[in-house]
Amino acid sequence: MKSLTINASQRESLGKKATKALRNAGQVPCVVYGGDTVTHFTAPELAFSKLVYTPDVHTVEITLDNGSKINAILQDIQFHPVTDKILHIDFIQIFDDKPITMEIPVRTSGKSPGVANGGNLKFNARRLKVKGLAANLPDEILADISELKIGNKLYVTALNSDGFEFLHAENTVVCQVKNSRNAVDDAEGEEAEEEATEAAAE
Repeated sequence: MKSLTINASQRESLGKKATKALRNAGQVPCVVYGGDTVTHFTAPELAFSKLVYTPDVHTVEITLDNGSKINAILQDIQFHPVTDKILHIDFIQIFDDKPITMEIPVRTSGKSPGVANGGNLKFNARRLKVKGLAANLPDEILADISELKIGNKLYVTALNSDGFEFLHAENTVVCQVKNSRNAVDDAEGEEAEEEATEAAAE
């Protein structure tokens, strides 16, 4: 999994007044849980843009001004209800030998014959919750739709999970091809394709 580095300053003053002053200065107050101690720090709001405003997932290396480094993942984020500015971020510290739980985005691969014949591909889960060591977690989960005809569903059990496990029931539907007004029967579509291929060869 990809990792981002955030250069931060350890935070000493934790009161509301100090927090307000930090936000007015364009800094985001943050906290890291999960280690032997809880670490409070701040960093410029711009430093979090590639972590927050993206569909991708990352681990984070927090480099503090005292020289220490903490590996973590984003746990929770609070936005201002009007301006959408980042108000606060919670992180969870991660370790090489301890599994973590994350939601990983799903991306399709292959071409669905059902979609080619006019069906609509519907996502039931655009992200899937997984558990494993950080080093084993993928940047994205590939869902092969090349066998999906109209009416077919792709279940989580059909996806590759080498090195990690899905935290979903086996009957969880990832995506499916639904019928539409413009859809043709898959068999008719295959027959028309064969005829077009034969005509082109003549």
